[in-house]
Amino acid sequence: MGFFDKFKLNKLKESLTKTRENIFGKIQNIISGKTKIDDEVIDNLEEILIGGDVGVSTTMRIIENIRLRVKKDGYQDTADIDSILREEIQKLFMNGYTENGEPFSIPSINKPHVIMIVGVNGVGKTTTIGKLAYNYRTNGKKVLIAAADTFRAAANEQLEIWAERAGVEIIQQRQGSDPAAVSFDALKSAKARDVDVLIIDTAGRLHTKVNLMEELKKIKRVVQKLDPQAPHEVLLVVDASTGQNAIQQAKQFMAAVNITGLILTKLDGTAKGGVVIAISNELNIPVKYIGVGEKIDDLQPFDNKAFIEALFEKAS
Repeated sequence: MGFFDKFKLNKLKESLTKTRENIFGKIQNIISGKTKIDDEVIDNLEEILIGGDVGVSTTMRIIENIRLRVKKDGYQDTADIDSILREEIQKLFMNGYTENGEPFSIPSINKPHVIMIVGVNGVGKTTTIGKLAYNYRTNGKKVLIAAADTFRAAANEQLEIWAERAGVEIIQQRQGSDPAAVSFDALKSAKARDVDVLIIDTAGRLHTKVNLMEELKKIKRVVQKLDPQAPHEVLLVVDASTGQNAIQQAKQFMAAVNITGLILTKLDGTAKGGVVIAISNELNIPVKYIGVGEKIDDLQPFDNKAFIEALFEKAS
């Protein structure tokens, strides 16, 4: 499974325990004692998926395909539900890996590789930046963090702590400084220092605020004065525990900036991990990374096959 050794896969399985019980544990209950796939089984399956934050439209797509396969291919045994459901969910995923299939690698033509991190306050953005920086550094990359969230008094302090934990440098200015100017100076410094990866933190005020979205656009315009291709990635951090609200947040940010990937945090503490499936289906943006714990190495590249294996573990 490449990046996913046994330890990482076990950690993923552990983090999905609540989601697995909320969705697939219930599915086992509805087929227990039944031998035939009938309308009642499929209707109950639909209800469980919607209740597990897979979302209405995504659930309808899955259920419709299951009904077609039962009719066309002659599936009758409830024991086939697991394999059919696995295959239908697999079809919905875009893999989040980089172009060459290796996590935490960067194209050689982009140096520094600029990553802008966006998301509302409270989703775990600061800790995610620290974890991301740590992973790049441990994979041999020279990393610099730009503290462009200059509005929250504690933002720089928190980011500074995580930068220290990750073993990387941070560029910051006084509170209230222009975030675009901080980003510009950081990119200029990254070029001078021969940095491989520049991670730009941004403010996380409410996603409905027009001024925040305009600020993100400005940061993008300003860094492009130094590198027309920057930022090379714009990653949106969303909290898995917010369920369907995570999709609404994503749509708001997508309207302002070109989101290239998603980072889904706090999967280990929620039963709403089914939202990963909904996000992949509805937004057409790859989930790049998932947070599976609080430790600095608890950020994993999203591998849809490993995710599905972990999700269906008890049903295997």
